[in-house]
Amino acid sequence: MTFQSILDEVQNNLNRILSEMNISDVSFSVEPAKPGFGDVSSNIAFLLAKQLKKSPKDIAELFSEHYNKSVNTLVTKSEAHPSGYLNFFANWEKLSQLILSESNLDTFGFVELGNKSTIVVEHTSVNPNKALHIGHIRNIIIGDTISRILRKADYRVNVLNYIDDSGLQVADILLGFTHLGFSQEPPDGKKFDHYCGDDVYVKTTQKYEEDSSLEEIRKSILKDLEDESSDIAKLADIVTRKVLTNQLKTCWNLSVTYDCLNFESQIIRSGLWSKIFEKLKDMKLVEFENDGKNAGCWVIRGDGKEEDKVIVRSNGVATYVAKDIPYAAWKLGLVEDPFYYEKYTTSQSGAHELWQTTLNPNNSKENFTGQKVITVIDSRQARLQKIVTDLMGKFKSAPDAYVHLGYESVTLSSDTAKTLGLETDGKQAQMSGRKGLYVSADSVYELLRERVIAETTKRRPEIDSSEIETIAHNVSVGTLRYEMIKQDLDKIITFDLTKSLSLEGDTAPYIQYTFARASRILEKSGRTPSIDVDYSLLVEKSELDLVKTIGLFGIHVRDAANNLSPKVVAKYCHDLAVSFNSFYEKNKVLGLDDEKLEDTRLCLVNSFKMTLENALDLLGIDTPSRM
Repeated sequence: MTFQSILDEVQNNLNRILSEMNISDVSFSVEPAKPGFGDVSSNIAFLLAKQLKKSPKDIAELFSEHYNKSVNTLVTKSEAHPSGYLNFFANWEKLSQLILSESNLDTFGFVELGNKSTIVVEHTSVNPNKALHIGHIRNIIIGDTISRILRKADYRVNVLNYIDDSGLQVADILLGFTHLGFSQEPPDGKKFDHYCGDDVYVKTTQKYEEDSSLEEIRKSILKDLEDESSDIAKLADIVTRKVLTNQLKTCWNLSVTYDCLNFESQIIRSGLWSKIFEKLKDMKLVEFENDGKNAGCWVIRGDGKEEDKVIVRSNGVATYVAKDIPYAAWKLGLVEDPFYYEKYTTSQSGAHELWQTTLNPNNSKENFTGQKVITVIDSRQARLQKIVTDLMGKFKSAPDAYVHLGYESVTLSSDTAKTLGLETDGKQAQMSGRKGLYVSADSVYELLRERVIAETTKRRPEIDSSEIETIAHNVSVGTLRYEMIKQDLDKIITFDLTKSLSLEGDTAPYIQYTFARASRILEKSGRTPSIDVDYSLLVEKSELDLVKTIGLFGIHVRDAANNLSPKVVAKYCHDLAVSFNSFYEKNKVLGLDDEKLEDTRLCLVNSFKMTLENALDLLGIDTPSRM
């Protein structure tokens, strides 16, 4: 429990004092203190001022007097702050031993929040007609990081990737292959997903403006896609799976894995929609419109001033949002699963098994549903996602069962856009796959990797080329992942290659370099760090600040899981690195002529190293021992 242990001790003693005073129903907080407020502080005095008809300061003094008579293990004393806060001071010898000892355990930072309940996290879900661009990467990294955090918070997580293999954008590239003469083989040296997106998709969409008859051909292709026996459906399966294979290679390179791939074509052919539509009508969640502009349509009534949403047109064709409804119900386990499952043809990195849906009954039955669903989709889809979220809440009688985790877009700084070949007139570059105005994630990764190789070779010429390659990969992936999650989700990201690689400030390389520094200290010591040390020797403020920051790991994991906020862990990693660098600048670790103090500080360095590695793992970032 680490630092949580002292918070719990304070909370329990304050509750006991309230009970002795016959006071109940007070929802006070106990939190790590801000500078100048001890080690722990509580707002209890403010909440009792009206009831006790005293000032918060007087109440804090009263509680402090009571508290100092309590039996305490981790608190040495309490004090009333002039502002009215009740402050507590830690027994740092005992708390340091607790924190640094627990930081050596594999379970460090684990929080019992989910109670092993199953949760679905769906992310990526990029149309299989093009390469992933830098804007898609934010979705992917958010989803992967949230999945890692939720596992650390005691949830069983099923990670899904929805493959829209029967939509308009797939129809566009099929039209290019079947009617516009594009070869089904890419030029030498070009990945198939890049070829489909850069050449076939962009040039085909441009042709619609020149030849209106192509629109009718596209409609015919879309209709044929629903018939799995048609030549178009068979070609779509070949093309989209080749694109998907390339997209997954990009994801795997960024340390992203999945549990199951779900194909839209199979959802359409499974009959899920008809079952859900009947259920919607039985529950009166949809209504038939007899007159007005939506006459003959089935609609979902809008809330307040929102317009009604058509889900089945008067010609009987289901709208786009209607595709999402049965799939959402399936994810929550609200309908009988029509799918079978087979292992994906290519293995992911590590031992993580990847499954895919199939309608072939010769395969196995698995379960990838959850008691709760989090779907990572950009904020522009908020209206449609709200409709699905509200419906699923009514289906399951649990308003928070289906969660849309939205995020804002990614732009490129003008300098970075120029480096990557985009013309921006000195402005930030916005992505648009349809217009061909995007930079692939692969190309950004490669440019980052080349820059790290050049810089590492210059700084560390003694390192062999294979290790430099490993460092370059870890730093490049770390940089991309960190830049995508260090901001609030509702903020637009402006990605800048140069700034993101800086060894100073809020960057992945700064944090990774700090880890390498700690590794080097331990390596130079020639000793195996032990937790059997004299913790009373840790008395310097910078030492205790580092101990405290290490001890806050689990609290930040809980916060990140509760609020679905990967930024919380990213900020914690940066704060931890800053705290370590402050400690290292003010305290020698080796060559002290005091073996006991050296051993104790080496214990602290090792605890920092393990905690940072543990925290960065939640962000999917590796920790090079040399940089």
